[in-house]
Amino acid sequence: MRIEKLTTHIGAELVGVDLAKATSDDALFDDIKAALLEHKVLFLRDQLISKADHVAFASRFGELEDHPVAGSDPDHPGLVCIYKDLDSPPDHYENAWHCDATWREKPPLGAVLRCIECPPVGGDTIWVNMARAYEDLPADIKLRIEGLYARHSIEASFGARMPIEKRHALKAQYPDAEHPVVRIHPETGEKVLFVNSFATHFTNYHTSENVRYGQDYAPGGSNLLNYLIARASIPEYQVRWRWRPNSIAIWDNRCTQHYAVMDYWPAVRKMERAGIIGDKPY
Repeated sequence: MRIEKLTTHIGAELVGVDLAKATSDDALFDDIKAALLEHKVLFLRDQLISKADHVAFASRFGELEDHPVAGSDPDHPGLVCIYKDLDSPPDHYENAWHCDATWREKPPLGAVLRCIECPPVGGDTIWVNMARAYEDLPADIKLRIEGLYARHSIEASFGARMPIEKRHALKAQYPDAEHPVVRIHPETGEKVLFVNSFATHFTNYHTSENVRYGQDYAPGGSNLLNYLIARASIPEYQVRWRWRPNSIAIWDNRCTQHYAVMDYWPAVRKMERAGIIGDKPY
């Protein structure tokens, strides 16, 4: 296996690897996992694997999860089908910086995404290193956000386009989660900036240290949250991947965000993702 770095801070391409073999080769899987912890997102080309192989490889990291809104393959639980065809509206919401499913109490550990069909141009995906985004924060901001928590909502994101009854039912099934604004990566020990487009507000900002009068509360908290979320848009922390059929991305969801670029309609883009259940951030 050869590892070729793609940027200074994030991303590497694995060359000379057959992921189907990694489903049973412990040494190969261990090498891939070590590379993932170091580079945070890995890319491979020309992986002629089956859906069963896809699920089997992802399952080596842990148990897989389904998605309550996106559809899954009926024969392969945990394999979410993200199919955008010519019947999909061109203004369909897709492109926002996010860390997968932080509205869960236990957001995913990571995911394995395979390209089935893609446009001849466009439809790239960008990943960003949120450990580096935290590391480079000014010292006074680090002090301000130490100990802060934020609310993450599926109702305010996936639920926003639903009729009110369905939106409320979705929230009842998946209540808002509360996570630290800065989490500790459970394997590397890195501090990670852990707010994204699913975060709606800080839950413990309105204290005497931050707010003298009520007027300080809403703009003070929302401005700080928007500033932190915007750190994902800094190019120096990013890697951009151009898809081809049978290309694969493997990412650590605990320390990255990603952005699916919606610049390809009218064209077809079909992806299949296996998401791995994670742990509660702390």
